Amino acid sequence: MATQASDRKTLLIGLDCVPPDLLFDRFRDDLPVISALVDLGLSAPLTSTIPPITVPAWMCMMTGKDPGTLGIYGLRNRRNPDYDPMAIATSRDVRERKVWDFVGESGGRVILVGVPQTYPPAPVNGVLVSSFLAPGTESTFTHPPDLKTEIQRIAPGYMLDVPNFRSEDRRRILEDIHRMTAKRFRLFRHFLSTRDWQFAMMVEMGTDRIHHAFWRYLDETHRDYQPNSPYTDAIVDYYRAIDREIGLTLESVDAKTTVALVSDHGAKRIDGGFCVNEWLIERGDLVLKKTPAGVSDLDLRTVDWSQTRAWGEGGYYARIFLNVEGREPSGIVGKNDYERTRDEIADAIESVPGPDGRQLKTVAHRPDRIYRNLLGHPPDLIVHLDDLYLRSIGSVGHERLFIEGNDAGPDDANHAQEGIFVLAGPGIEPAHHDGINILDVAPTLLHRMGLESPGDLQGTDILAGASGAGDSTLTKPAVENAEVYSDEEQKAVEDRLRSLGYL
Repeated sequence: MATQASDRKTLLIGLDCVPPDLLFDRFRDDLPVISALVDLGLSAPLTSTIPPITVPAWMCMMTGKDPGTLGIYGLRNRRNPDYDPMAIATSRDVRERKVWDFVGESGGRVILVGVPQTYPPAPVNGVLVSSFLAPGTESTFTHPPDLKTEIQRIAPGYMLDVPNFRSEDRRRILEDIHRMTAKRFRLFRHFLSTRDWQFAMMVEMGTDRIHHAFWRYLDETHRDYQPNSPYTDAIVDYYRAIDREIGLTLESVDAKTTVALVSDHGAKRIDGGFCVNEWLIERGDLVLKKTPAGVSDLDLRTVDWSQTRAWGEGGYYARIFLNVEGREPSGIVGKNDYERTRDEIADAIESVPGPDGRQLKTVAHRPDRIYRNLLGHPPDLIVHLDDLYLRSIGSVGHERLFIEGNDAGPDDANHAQEGIFVLAGPGIEPAHHDGINILDVAPTLLHRMGLESPGDLQGTDILAGASGAGDSTLTKPAVENAEVYSDEEQKAVEDRLRSLGYL
């Protein structure tokens, strides 16, 4: 296979958080452009990473490596096995080569717009506009840096994300989502028509934001379903707008171009939250120096580590960390007791019934059993609560195990394990597969562009049927992650991400 840039162009449009049941079934007749791509090419549900979350899912997709190999287990990760707050993952945490790196090394030009975890922007052979994880448009969020001037000329008021997303002001949120999406596609089309390129990729976050804000108006099974609302058609109308934008974008490419439409994970209703740290406190695994006065985030400085075996993190899924002797500064779980303690906590949380007495479909994943490698400082358990219908609540002081909403503000949806994958282009026969893995995307795209796929990719080229070999031996070297945010930037990004429910 060729290792130099060929004339095989690939256009990838990423739609964060899009589930297969909406795109392939419920909205199919409302989306003529997307339906045509599905009819012409290969389509399939796409199995996301564990956990199915924007970071690290997009980078796993683009590197063909699982979260353990990247050493990235969520939006925030431990820098060291201590009790300091976790840090936001950035582009510098990704040590593996991405699809666009292979393209650039072969002499091909790339266009990247809105791809998560590309801040701070690294040099690429082309142009890069970072994502919602940049501190803001006043920061250096592009490569080259002077690209910002062109962006403001083509898409004035360019938006990295929807501001103040967790709000009851749904009319303003809806307007901002449409405005953000229109500007992003306009900028992407501008680059397609003014640059030479072999690989062009954009990721639109509006699909994620609209699900979290408006799912109750779509899903009759949602606990807060509101029929006959002014927002009943908010999601399908937005999908129609996306379909039109994709149609306009396809006018910028020729019939020889491979077109991929993908999402990093799906969406489903949220039934409420499980207070993971309240549960650990109730069990005696987590001991605080004093009972909190009201609901508050868990402050690790208030934990009595001499009596604590475990603590947890909230989010779309739960992460549980053990306080291990010789690993954490004041660890009490002996190394010989580690597996027994972890199994005990895993079995216990999987056995927790719901507030109505129903047995929940909770799975506690052990990272060393689901990832090929284990870099960085992983959690000891990654817990999907009730098949991801429940969110993990990390705050304390609730005095109960279940709450109806969450501790981050209004939210209608949680993440689901399956996203979507569509691939159309010359030589691709129409077919619908039962499913592919997110790690299959990178080797498949490299093959389409005539580039050699390295042997350590963990996915399979679904068109050629060739699988990356790789080393399946589990290793656990620590990764030192570079600081990239100033204290002020870190706080600004964390405040925005907290408003979005990521923290």
